[in-house]
Amino acid sequence: MNIFFYIAAVVAIISTIMAISGKNAIHSLLFLILSLLAVSVIFYLLNAPFIAALEVIIYAGAIMVLFIFVTMMLNVGIENKNGNKLTNPRKWIVSSILAAILLVDFILALKNVPASPSVDQVILPKQVGISLFSTYLLAVEIAAILLMAGVIGAYHLGSQKKKVTHRFLEKK
Repeated sequence: MNIFFYIAAVVAIISTIMAISGKNAIHSLLFLILSLLAVSVIFYLLNAPFIAALEVIIYAGAIMVLFIFVTMMLNVGIENKNGNKLTNPRKWIVSSILAAILLVDFILALKNVPASPSVDQVILPKQVGISLFSTYLLAVEIAAILLMAGVIGAYHLGSQKKKVTHRFLEKK
């Protein structure tokens, strides 16, 4: 197989491990975005450029931004009592190296991999849109309702005041 495929696969595996084993929720989400970008490079190398573009736009773009927004809204993560540790360059070494490797891999793959599709029939984005909003309309609407319920639930959890005592120990 192609060496670019293996490089993107290694970046995806390492960034996924870093996302799972991370102690800070925001850093884990950023590693997950890097992992999704590596998977989109893999899709591109497997002659599926439309799915690669959807991976970047939908997963790495919209859904992960929503996750980061909700995580920041809920204020989840380790308290930073020693000042801003994001300015420490050691915190950025692994993610910067992985992102640079993925960028170089993608640029070299664009130059060296031929862009000929391996399938006989090309599916256009217009056909996918027509299919989503005709045949699979109910599934699209259920997914939209589920995402909206998640955002409302996260807002409700984040807007509650912190109680010092348990509700059974409160004096009425």
